[in-house]
Amino acid sequence: MSDKPIKKPSRRPERPTRGRADLPRLRVVRDAEIARTSPPELADLPEAFWKDAELVAAVPKQAISLRVDEDVLTWFRSQGPRYQSRMNAVLRSYMEHRGTTRARSRRSTSA
Repeated sequence: MSDKPIKKPSRRPERPTRGRADLPRLRVVRDAEIARTSPPELADLPEAFWKDAELVAAVPKQAISLRVDEDVLTWFRSQGPRYQSRMNAVLRSYMEHRGTTRARSRRSTSA
């Protein structure tokens, strides 16, 4: 047996590759680079697209256990990363179209 101590591998978490902006790089990126790397559906946005845009503050999420049909879950997962956020957006849209004013006012005052 060796007299060398056994070294455990580092358990340092890896940096997430999604959800964190590389701010120094973004500060120097040119408009041409943004246009070249943007999705095709953003290519023909009219100049006034952002005119009436509103900043919406993120609201805290609550972890729950939710049972959904297998085909529904499969479809949302097939849409790619952040499928749970899309499911939340669908539920929020349904709620807002039903006219739930209490939830809307809570969201708008948390900014």
